[in-house]
Amino acid sequence: MDTTVSCDLHLRLIVSSESSLPVRASLRYDTADPYAVHAVFHTGAEDTVEWVFARELLTAGLHLPAGIGDVQVWPCRSRSLDVLCIALASEEGEALLHAPARVLEEFLERTEAVVPPGTEHRHLSFDQELSRFLAES
Repeated sequence: MDTTVSCDLHLRLIVSSESSLPVRASLRYDTADPYAVHAVFHTGAEDTVEWVFARELLTAGLHLPAGIGDVQVWPCRSRSLDVLCIALASEEGEALLHAPARVLEEFLERTEAVVPPGTEHRHLSFDQELSRFLAES
């Protein structure tokens, strides 16, 4: 039986050193995909952007800089609050987001209660993964 953990949070899109914009986001963790956290960023009335992060990357980023390439995360303080900086890069552009560290930490703790780190492989179904891979090909 698959279990899902979800979380809605409010991020800040950093525009400049003096300016930021609010961005709503939804995070979802599903035991059917135990290594990943799926994020949906609500960028407009009906517009969304979806990203998939390694759960391990987000967990590590709460404590020290992590990631290479398209996704990098690191802890910092903004307006006297602990935040997780999330830098995203794609062909469409780049974004720097600040996420509330406490909310992310609580979300990740709930995912770890469902699937403890190091046990993700026990939740994978080879048949399901093969079917999904073949469907995407």
